[in-house]
Amino acid sequence: MLRRGFEGKTAFVTGASGGIGLAVVKLLLNEGANVIATDLELRELGTLADQNLHRAVLDVRNSRDVNRLIDEAVAMHGAIDFGVNVAGILSTTPIVETSDEDWERVFAVNTTGVFHVSRALARHMMARRSGSIVTVSSNAAGIPRQNMAAYAASKAASTMFTRCLGLELAPYGIRCNIVAPGSTLTPMQTGMWQDASGEERVIEGSLSAFKTGIPLGKLASPEDIANAVIFLLSDKASHITMTDIYVDGGATLRG
Repeated sequence: MLRRGFEGKTAFVTGASGGIGLAVVKLLLNEGANVIATDLELRELGTLADQNLHRAVLDVRNSRDVNRLIDEAVAMHGAIDFGVNVAGILSTTPIVETSDEDWERVFAVNTTGVFHVSRALARHMMARRSGSIVTVSSNAAGIPRQNMAAYAASKAASTMFTRCLGLELAPYGIRCNIVAPGSTLTPMQTGMWQDASGEERVIEGSLSAFKTGIPLGKLASPEDIANAVIFLLSDKASHITMTDIYVDGGATLRG
């Protein structure tokens, strides 16, 4: 264990059953934290055996369920010290073909879900005048992408929401930051590949799609993103708030 101020404290993680969310849960457990791991389904979490892991089904689109679960978690553990918004869904439809329902579906999870969870956590953290929240956004929030308008716009909205949240909560000693992953080896990424050359194509980029490749020459692993999340939650980042860290191998040519 690296001992970065997590022992005996409690973290609340959404989208915890796979990919980046599962990697965050594993790192938090390794650091000695109690983890409330939530998702629509918990199959992947079933492989973890840790007495500090508490699983809960949660739809972040439902504010009533979010408020109830967080209230119950606070009653059980005494406090929630860390919050991580990972739950997210993808849309790869051209704008003119995007339905009202698809637009609303993406925003309901990627933006409104972040609002529901962060608001509920903030209410409890403000009373204790301490806490740290990290939202996992996307590098697509900071650069135009073809056929990803709904996804990119929803992530941009959740990014700015988290920065505004950080400004409002700073007087209470609560820090709010963003991690913006690039292409990461998760089912969301591989689900967009058409054949075995998918990884190579992502790394190379596409001039016709105005998409740069990845200068580091590799995809991120879920652990690469989770490490950035853990750093921002930890005491090592005690003077960092409202920061948006891009973890994309240089793909967007920005920090």
